[in-house]
Amino acid sequence: MSSPYLVPVARLLRDVPSRAEVAFEALFDEPHEFIQRGPAETDVFPEATVRLQLRLESFNGGLRARGQVEAPWHGVCRRCSTPVLGVSSVSVDERFVHDRLTGDEETYLIEDDFIDLAPLAHDAIFLDLPLAPLCREDCKGLCPFCGIDRNEASCDCQAPIDSRWATLDGLRFTDLETGESEEV
Repeated sequence: MSSPYLVPVARLLRDVPSRAEVAFEALFDEPHEFIQRGPAETDVFPEATVRLQLRLESFNGGLRARGQVEAPWHGVCRRCSTPVLGVSSVSVDERFVHDRLTGDEETYLIEDDFIDLAPLAHDAIFLDLPLAPLCREDCKGLCPFCGIDRNEASCDCQAPIDSRWATLDGLRFTDLETGESEEV
């Protein structure tokens, strides 16, 4: 069974310069090459659908792939620990060559007149995954004392007073312009 990520490019390489549009959907990790990350880490399900829409342009010595790669991801909110779903949409501009030259490690290889877009898609999506996602921008998180989700309820918890800093509680500053005294 051939991979949908494998694209024949013999005609593009023969007729320089030339262009071709490539658009398809495929499973993110059909062969299950990637080990699932821990439950608290942002990841992509192996059966997630990846959408690629690329323009391939040939040049002397290779191809350039420009366009968009999209895939859904899942994670845990960094503040309240609820599940979070999102979509990564990444603009790509990468090169494919027959042989890598010294110092040109950031290219992908053309093999037997085919390019494999799977490494390009995986790299783009993995690099775009949020390290600490939020369920929403104004997430209030969990109370550090009782653990209640502050998005759903409120509590009257107060931080315990540390006697080493208690002297600073009565510290006051006077505003030089207004002459008013403010407690800090």
